[in-house]
Amino acid sequence: MVLRWGICGAGLISSDFVSSVLAPPSNVHEVVCIGARSMEKAQKFADKFGIKKAYGSYEEVGNDPDVDIVYIGVIHTFHVAVSKQMLKAGKNVLCEKPMAANLAQVLEVQQVARECKKFFMEAVWSRCFPVYRKIKEEVRSGNLGEIQHVEVQFCFPINKVDRIAKPELGGGGLHDLGVYPIQLAAMIYNNEKPQKITADGTLSDLGVDQDGCITLTYKNGGRAVLTYSTLFTGKNQATIYGSKGVIKLEETFWCPREATLPSGKVSNEIPTGPVPYNFPNGGGLRFEADCVKECLEAGKLECSEVSFADSQALYHIIDEVVKQYGMNVKW
Repeated sequence: MVLRWGICGAGLISSDFVSSVLAPPSNVHEVVCIGARSMEKAQKFADKFGIKKAYGSYEEVGNDPDVDIVYIGVIHTFHVAVSKQMLKAGKNVLCEKPMAANLAQVLEVQQVARECKKFFMEAVWSRCFPVYRKIKEEVRSGNLGEIQHVEVQFCFPINKVDRIAKPELGGGGLHDLGVYPIQLAAMIYNNEKPQKITADGTLSDLGVDQDGCITLTYKNGGRAVLTYSTLFTGKNQATIYGSKGVIKLEETFWCPREATLPSGKVSNEIPTGPVPYNFPNGGGLRFEADCVKECLEAGKLECSEVSFADSQALYHIIDEVVKQYGMNVKW
């Protein structure tokens, strides 16, 4: 089957997603429509990619009978509302991360998906990279031994960007950058709830987090030390230490081209789409689109790479970090 996509949101991440799904082989996915907050934005986006239908609202995407699944790339303060809107319209949904502000909202959206009997997945794209799947397989096989320590850094100077700086836009680094180190640690420790979460962050004058250091302590004594910042550029690497070996992800750990495992290097090629990407290795968004297609063809309502339980484990940690920062996160 050719999977027919409707797109909500005409921003940079939606552009990268569409370019990735139109990369070769191009007979796997089709983008049938784009919906934005204005017809002008939608039409400009449609013209860029040769999309036949442009809508000046998200509702029209949900009502389009030619759409199998909706990709939600709107600003994240609208992720919950648009996800529920599309599910209730009878559409399968792939929603960009962060799918919600907190665990309560995650459970709310997941419940709507269950009630509507529709596929839903949070687009934690890292998990769908072949390199990540190899890492997960290596850890689960026991080849790394007992996990002792995970260390991740993710830092980019983006504190002046509106979606980071402004509280009304869901600002702060935790939901934008911090989710990536957290999701990696959660994957490595197989969604085990940490026995202790310690978080220390710096808030801006407007009350959004600019950076943070999060330590997760697990029952076997294993730890994850996760650092993120919106103030400077870091090495953006990850290292996973086990009793039998080490896994290293060099720069762009969240969208890797390769990783070093005890058994040697593993790699994946990044698909090249028709329009240049806005973000590093943006073509890797194709991997999650392909995962979604596999799930729908198999009749699944969740993806094993980013399951409902995976999202719940992520936001369990995020909620505690927000509490320790003393932030008031409301979307």
